[in-house]
Amino acid sequence: MLPAPPQEWFSTWFDSPYYHRLYRARNDEEARAFLAKLLRYLHPKPEARLLDLACGKGRHALYLSEQGYDVTGLDLSPESIRYAQQFAHEHLHFQVHDMRQPLLTGPFDFIFNLFTSFGYFAQEADNVVALRNAAAALRPGGKMVIDFLNTDLTIRQLVAHETKRVENTEFRLYRHFQHDFIVKEIRFQDDEGREQHFEERVRALSQERFEEYFRMAGLRLVEVLGDYHLTAFDAATSPRMIFVLKK
Repeated sequence: MLPAPPQEWFSTWFDSPYYHRLYRARNDEEARAFLAKLLRYLHPKPEARLLDLACGKGRHALYLSEQGYDVTGLDLSPESIRYAQQFAHEHLHFQVHDMRQPLLTGPFDFIFNLFTSFGYFAQEADNVVALRNAAAALRPGGKMVIDFLNTDLTIRQLVAHETKRVENTEFRLYRHFQHDFIVKEIRFQDDEGREQHFEERVRALSQERFEEYFRMAGLRLVEVLGDYHLTAFDAATSPRMIFVLKK
């Protein structure tokens, strides 16, 4: 019998309660302010259909829904979607979905992929597959926003070791660059005192490589923004690469 293929890091870590514990202090106020600016920039029509692709526990999809839009949130983590379902209503839907699979819902006027929810896959070709699936779910003339870290700046500023205490858990974080990936190792003792080890791996994608992906997916790059205030991207100083794309 062939051995089972190794589990992808995100399929276990994102479903762990310790993932949500580590990141419980994420700045919701900053996220909502960013989304408000993004909506003013994109000015969707009131009847627009929006997709939050890799929606996590649904906080961004919920905000978009509160602005009056019909919103769908998709994420590969069953635990996250189970949590998000408490917010669902007639115009806010959540489903478990792997972005490497064709989308069964749509078409959408806008697709959002926010807060570095891309570039996780071991096989680089899967990035293009995911983008092609998203493009296929966009209406002609529809737009997609991909919010990614500024890779070069992130690598230059990488903090090699850090300790964070959240509730009763001390997380030991180790960061390094390895084989085209920015890697964060997460080590801690769980509530039963057992040592645990998880990883986060994000491919170190340059703007040029993203642009190559976009061409292969049939998406046209409209603009690159550099932060959550939507200022123009500067490769030397911007913390983010926020791509605005059009089908």
